[in-house]
Amino acid sequence: MFTQPIPTLRRDGGGLVILDQTLLPWRVVERQLARLDDVAEAIFSMRVRGAPLIGCAAAFGMAVAMEAGTADDAGLDHALAVLGATRPTAVNLAWALNRMDACLRPVPPHARRTAAWAEAVAIFAEDAAMCTAIGVHGLGLLRALRPRGGRALRVMTHCNAGWLATAGMGTALAPVYAACAEGLDVEVFVSETRPRNQGLLTAWELAAAGVKHVLIADNAAGLLLMRGEVDAVIVGADRIAANGDTANKVGTYLKALAARAANVPFYIAAPASTFDLETACGEAIPVEERAAEEVFFVDGLDGEGCPRRLKLAPVVDTRAVNPAFDVTPAALVSGFITERGVFGVKELDGFLRGVRV
Repeated sequence: MFTQPIPTLRRDGGGLVILDQTLLPWRVVERQLARLDDVAEAIFSMRVRGAPLIGCAAAFGMAVAMEAGTADDAGLDHALAVLGATRPTAVNLAWALNRMDACLRPVPPHARRTAAWAEAVAIFAEDAAMCTAIGVHGLGLLRALRPRGGRALRVMTHCNAGWLATAGMGTALAPVYAACAEGLDVEVFVSETRPRNQGLLTAWELAAAGVKHVLIADNAAGLLLMRGEVDAVIVGADRIAANGDTANKVGTYLKALAARAANVPFYIAAPASTFDLETACGEAIPVEERAAEEVFFVDGLDGEGCPRRLKLAPVVDTRAVNPAFDVTPAALVSGFITERGVFGVKELDGFLRGVRV
């Protein structure tokens, strides 16, 4: 069974400890969160990131709120509102908060603290099991795609959808880890994912796991796909509309377009909790707009190995637009890898009926 090298989240008495992902890949630092506002800030600032992990963090945030604040209905409503406002695109956030509300609302205030911790732990454990199941189902796809001639199976991904983004082995990276565990020769093309450079987290993960990988500039993806150097694209998701339109880190749509033009399969790996049955299509998905500062500056290490922030553009004279996500139409998706199996777009209705049950 896959075990995270470092826990992404863990309880510490009445508080929460997170792996601060804003400091990766340069420094591995855990951060203690003792108040509701601390958890909300961690989600908003992307110290915790990845749709499944955001949901888990929100669940634990409710437990922290019940522990440190008022557990009556007013306190419950306040905690739900504060956490719900942090990241509007990732539907796992609303899913987890709705589940915590349904668990806690019928419980007397004096018992809500214990109930909140138990439910948060359950959500975290279920997420880990979900990741394992996605890995199993995705492995079947990778086996079928294994190229002839002895070269490695090449998978392209975007952003980070590995163990850092979940409670387990990840979503998009779960099939890769499962394939490597089985002995398949796999190589991963990792796009840098500007402006937040979350692809560097994927490279860091894969290096630590001994998985072959190549870091590429985002704009190199189309050329590699056109040359036939990629066998499949697998990405995660932050929200999937009822018709299959999918929001994921900005830049995903361009890879989907290039994959379709190159006749390369393009898969979305995500749990049932990422499907938003209340959103009919991609046009209705809210796309988070983040600060222009993320475009104007880049973080890294200087020649002495010290963290530095570097300005990339003249802020006074230049305007920046920074959408955090884009939406890939369902027509460009070859299939959805879920914990319940792999489904094509035409099979989604049956899958979603099962989700509703």
